[in-house]
Amino acid sequence: MDGVLVNSMEFHYQAYREVLSEFGRDLSREEYLGSLIGLRNYVILRRLLGNLPQEQIERLMAAKEAAFRRRVADNVQPLPGAAKLVRQAHQARLMQAIVSSTPCENIELVVNSLGLRSMFDTLVGEEDAQAGKPDPEGFLVAAERLSVPSVDCVVIEDAPEGIAGGKAAGTRCIGVTTTRPPEKLAQAGADLVVSSLEDERIWEFIAGV
Repeated sequence: MDGVLVNSMEFHYQAYREVLSEFGRDLSREEYLGSLIGLRNYVILRRLLGNLPQEQIERLMAAKEAAFRRRVADNVQPLPGAAKLVRQAHQARLMQAIVSSTPCENIELVVNSLGLRSMFDTLVGEEDAQAGKPDPEGFLVAAERLSVPSVDCVVIEDAPEGIAGGKAAGTRCIGVTTTRPPEKLAQAGADLVVSSLEDERIWEFIAGV
């Protein structure tokens, strides 16, 4: 979702800065974009704050997500080509899922704000898979819910960790360079790399599965 359907990274970044300010820990945009995008909250918080007690981590996770939802509500816009592609796939009767490291409440908020909720057959959030990307679990959960073999699925991702997870699940993968350079996505195993979801090769790639 983040970096594919919507560019909500700035909202996540500002939400992290808000919760980190309690500890006097600043977070530069370069540090966040360079190595933390796509990771689960507890992984990011432990990397930035050390091995805090689980109870405290859970409190900070909840605070971060509340801050994100407060910022993103009614402020999110689809990335170029995203809404059109989702609607095109829906009209073609292709099944669609979102697999995200963010909680389902966030996913619901975003897709409802975009008017796209009815286009998705299932949403897989952080509470639906124990392991985050690059582990393939989330993608495998989505494929199982869709009753579609993972080898017949196409994953669209903006992060190398997501591409790696998709490949480990046996899917074909499209990398979109919203947040990472093309070479990083190619190195992770993307079968096709595009600069935006407006690229006409995406539909040809999906239709050829």
